[in-house]
Amino acid sequence: MDALAKASNLVFVDGRYGALCETKIKGRTLVLLKPSTFMNLSGNAVRYWMQRENIPLENVFVIVDDIALPFGTLRVKPRGSDAGHNGLKHIQQIIGTDVYSRLRFGVGSDFPRGGQIEYVLGEFSPEEEATLNEKLERSIEIVKNFCLAGIQHTMNQFNNK
Repeated sequence: MDALAKASNLVFVDGRYGALCETKIKGRTLVLLKPSTFMNLSGNAVRYWMQRENIPLENVFVIVDDIALPFGTLRVKPRGSDAGHNGLKHIQQIIGTDVYSRLRFGVGSDFPRGGQIEYVLGEFSPEEEATLNEKLERSIEIVKNFCLAGIQHTMNQFNNK
């Protein structure tokens, strides 16, 4: 979210349950939300802003880090299980469905047993840093494509590449 906001010269403003900013892409409004809740309570932020901004479920696109995917792997999905991700689990619980689009950004799992939190909140390795900007640029393309063309086209365009 930060990379997209920075690329568009946007500034997040603190609001209820999170920080928001808004932009237009070819006439379509894109509302970016960074929940300020704990990750395992992020469904509260998603539901609140969906209702407040009158955003239909088919226009929701959740972006999460994913330790189940190797670093830099980007996977777009229209639905699915939470796969053990507590943020996705809470979103599904609060909105009552797993049918919402998402981008899973692989961060890898190179951490010792019990070190997951420190790993996810830690720094990227020098090798990861070397390719991070490329992956962030690709993520921005994915978000914009979803906004303009929808989930099916975005999956066809970006998955398996």
